[in-house]
Amino acid sequence: MATFDANKFKRDLQAAQRKAEAQVKRQVDEINRKNQRAVDDYNRKVRSNNQQVVNQFNRRIGAHNQEVRRVNNRNSRVIADLQRQLRSGDSGPRYTPAEQVLADRVQHSLVPRDEREWDVFLSYARIDGAQAAEALRNALEAYQVRVWFDEIAIVPGKSQALQMDQGLRKARAGLVLLTPAYLVGRFWTERELGALLHKNTLIPVLHGTTFKEVAEYSGILPDLAGFETARDDIETIAEKIAAAVLPADSEIED
Repeated sequence: MATFDANKFKRDLQAAQRKAEAQVKRQVDEINRKNQRAVDDYNRKVRSNNQQVVNQFNRRIGAHNQEVRRVNNRNSRVIADLQRQLRSGDSGPRYTPAEQVLADRVQHSLVPRDEREWDVFLSYARIDGAQAAEALRNALEAYQVRVWFDEIAIVPGKSQALQMDQGLRKARAGLVLLTPAYLVGRFWTERELGALLHKNTLIPVLHGTTFKEVAEYSGILPDLAGFETARDDIETIAEKIAAAVLPADSEIED
């Protein structure tokens, strides 16, 4: 009967263990390689897809910027043409002498456009000026004039007085639609007008009233300069204001 060789058994066991470990390692390495290939393939697809998205986005941004430049160039030409026409044109609307003095004073007093959020703060009395104010806002915005308008700018739930104060501070010019109700001096109109009165950038528009009536009611407009809906329609007045508050090289926002 053969004698049990413990040493040989130990060596054979160790050899079997090493073989099994090597086999497991090969299997693990193969799984890892497959997983890495799958990860690499997925990452390539993700990078390719991301690059396509980025390229598409860049093309859209490029097209948008090109359109912005085109509109800016057109807007600059429109404003420059308006300024020439209103001051010396042979046809179409023109500034009256008093209106031109006002327009020149406003234009020379304005801070650069990029420093303020709004071009004009539109103050009016809702009781008899809401319709005209809305029409004036729409006509001005057609020329890319940025108008602070309470129905759009006021956020419910926040202090109305604080929001108006912020609008006044962030506007380059004040646009006051003077109507009979405005002259009565309701609280909000008194407050807004008080903040605008001492600025060289105050632009009065008379609607349903006259400079004589304004002068008789109060001395708020000592130079009696402004625009009148009795003389011009809203669109013409908007042209005259846009030419005063926008530089010829004005640009729209991206």
